Amino acid sequence: MSAATDREDFTLRFGHVAEGSPWVARAAWERGPFADRAAMAEAFAAVIRAAPPERRLALIRAHPDLAGRAARAGELTPESAGEQASAGLDRLTPADLERVARLNTGYRERFGFPFVICVRGRSVAEILAAGEERLDNSPEAEQAAAIEEIAAIIALRHADAP
Repeated sequence: MSAATDREDFTLRFGHVAEGSPWVARAAWERGPFADRAAMAEAFAAVIRAAPPERRLALIRAHPDLAGRAARAGELTPESAGEQASAGLDRLTPADLERVARLNTGYRERFGFPFVICVRGRSVAEILAAGEERLDNSPEAEQAAAIEEIAAIIALRHADAP
């Protein structure tokens, strides 16, 4: 098997862990072999942190809004759907759904990309509080925060991968 085939197999197996961005897996493959899944997740995070700003922004923008249109339409990736469900975002009260919608809208208007947070292990109240607090960040600080949240999501997805 050639190195190109190995990279393609790796991308097919792990390209989904960075939401809609298989380029991360292709680049991370170059940093292997990996001692374990945690090392692989760190390689993915290192690739993202070293990527040009426009690639990082595209990765952030590949993430869906929390409890947004894609979630209501059943169009989330299986990983995103499971993560949002684990936090209760698929069964919000009408009041919480309104708060999440306001947060999503205000956040996109302020920063130009969706609010990204690793929701696993967090309650709806914690997610809303974090989003409302992060609205006060500068755009640069918020991009950095989103990238670190994506790194946390990727680490969990790697830990879950078969």
